[in-house]
Amino acid sequence: MLKVIFICTGNSCRSQMAEGLANSLYGDILKAYSAGSNPAGYVHPLAIDVMKEIGIDISGNISKKLDTSNLSDFDYAITVCGEANEACPNILTNCKKLHWEIKDPARFEGSLEDKMNFFRIIRDEIKERIISFVNEVTKKIG
Repeated sequence: MLKVIFICTGNSCRSQMAEGLANSLYGDILKAYSAGSNPAGYVHPLAIDVMKEIGIDISGNISKKLDTSNLSDFDYAITVCGEANEACPNILTNCKKLHWEIKDPARFEGSLEDKMNFFRIIRDEIKERIISFVNEVTKKIG
């Protein structure tokens, strides 16, 4: 079973959605986790809402601090924002580091409907990246 950690700064939106999506889509072949370099202390309500729309409940998740001492426990560490990419140390273990630059939906300005739509766009982008990632990794494994 592959172990993957998704890392962003606040661990409130992107990495939380990635963890939920990866576990929901591929829980039979991987275990996903998430953490933040500077955790916000909560999971963004709109992230919870847009995940619920597709049948994934992340309402019980908590915003967690990245523990860099255990990165070697993971097969992949995937940063989903530039700040986390810079904060995440160079990994000199068996853990492979990938970076996906994904816009922060929490910073989007507009009406509630516009914000929800942007969260949906980001959720769907993360889902597509996870599907591509898993397809690529499983090809390499055989």
